[in-house]
Amino acid sequence: MLSTTNLSIQFEAKPLFENVSVKFGDGNRYGLIGANGCGKSTLMKILGGELEPSSGEVVLQSGMRIGKLNQNQFAYEDERVLDVVMQGHAEMWQAMHERDAIYANAEASDEDYMRAAELEGRVAEYDGYTAEARAGAVLIDAGIDQDKHNLLMREIPPGLKLRVLLAQALFSRPDVLLLDEPTNNLDIHSIGWLERTINAYDATMIIISHDRHFLNQVCTHVADLDFRQLKIYPGNYDDFMLASVQARQRVEASNAKAKAQISDLQEFVRRFSANASKARQATSRKKQLEKIKIEEIRPSSRQNPYIRFEQAKKLYRSAVTVEGLTFRYPGADADVFTNLKFTIEAEQRVAIIGPNGIGKTTLMRCLAGDLTPTAGTITWVENAQVGYMPQDPSAEFDQKVDLLTWMSTWTGKADDEQITRATLGRLLFSGDETKKQVKVLSGGEKGRMMYGKLMLTRPNVMLMDEPTNHMDMETIESLQIGLEKYPGTLIFVSHDREFVGGLANRMIDLKPDGSIIDFTGTYDEYLEAQGLES
Repeated sequence: MLSTTNLSIQFEAKPLFENVSVKFGDGNRYGLIGANGCGKSTLMKILGGELEPSSGEVVLQSGMRIGKLNQNQFAYEDERVLDVVMQGHAEMWQAMHERDAIYANAEASDEDYMRAAELEGRVAEYDGYTAEARAGAVLIDAGIDQDKHNLLMREIPPGLKLRVLLAQALFSRPDVLLLDEPTNNLDIHSIGWLERTINAYDATMIIISHDRHFLNQVCTHVADLDFRQLKIYPGNYDDFMLASVQARQRVEASNAKAKAQISDLQEFVRRFSANASKARQATSRKKQLEKIKIEEIRPSSRQNPYIRFEQAKKLYRSAVTVEGLTFRYPGADADVFTNLKFTIEAEQRVAIIGPNGIGKTTLMRCLAGDLTPTAGTITWVENAQVGYMPQDPSAEFDQKVDLLTWMSTWTGKADDEQITRATLGRLLFSGDETKKQVKVLSGGEKGRMMYGKLMLTRPNVMLMDEPTNHMDMETIESLQIGLEKYPGTLIFVSHDREFVGGLANRMIDLKPDGSIIDFTGTYDEYLEAQGLES
């Protein structure tokens, strides 16, 4: 069991959370959720011993081990895959590393060799002599073939790096596992593998994720960080949403009943307090009034932006035709994709899916005109007005202007500050925030600004590459609603199952052999047709 007592953390004058006392245990899997900036990752670092709280304590039950998923997939590029996994048992790895350094030192003293003998005992205690074989077995379970085990991390495909790091976290067989955004940089099919791996592993887990489908698949409980407090709900994310709404409705109904009772009692007291025959009853009513409490309903730290996209001109029939599309980066040995051919009809919602590194973003950049194909043609219909949200929109904000000035360039009307401010307000930028320089915005804030650009420019085709990156649940849900109502053509890349499943009516799946599977239907229908697990 992992527990906290009166845990608080404060940066400068602002507390992130206060007096959090909670117990995680019994092999439950807790989805840790909350608005961006509420302190989820900070809490996770405190639980993992990487950060000291301002007050309170964290206690790991005696004899239990804790495992953590390293978020930096490029932290071990020059290390052997097997060694990276074995580092998951920190004490064993440290003992082995110190022992080997003594043996490698030609000037080692007798005292050094005594220390080495002591370390040999510690390595044996941790079962270090079978460590490499055990690490190999964990990697095999993670779907990494034996021929990759002795490679350096930089030599394995990007899509496998997370699997190595998860193998590292599991290597010491931890009783408590901390997973901060484990689905980051995983393609949509690999997330399914991660769900199955987590569900098969017996440990108490605390998981931060903004992927709603993932949380629904793996969580037995939800830990909601809001109002600077942490509250545990049984069930998955959908269960939490229902329970939290019902709890608020119960409080509102109770408060309404209490207010009506207060009004009746106050009226009785007002009418009869001066009446001698009713004085005792009036006094009794006053005492009743003192006992009635109205429960405070605090506004949540969560905020939902209002996102709606329109199109200036309606498209009829097709939107774009791709013929013989081939792309190879200068100096590369192979094409990213070869001879792609497809037509996208007006008002279709097309998800571009496939493994990491397969070329999804490259294809989107070609469609947007950001890259010139090596061969083939991309033909947009005459009235197509294409709006593009790149995976990394940082280049759009590489200028010294404030939010108001940046957004005003997309209104289409000179000096129309009212429209600009209204758009910023819908996207949760108000007051002095609009004077902030765009260069200092966070990833999530830049994404919301890009939504605003598309809202104002009103394209009839939208290309969106990972539009939910860096977003909290509320923004993702608002974006999905906005895109569901969008009447134009949508072509997008996303690894969010809920997002893809709720929006797309056509899949273009890029395959490693250069072919594509072009399927008309929902994502669940596509999985069923391919005989894949949903």
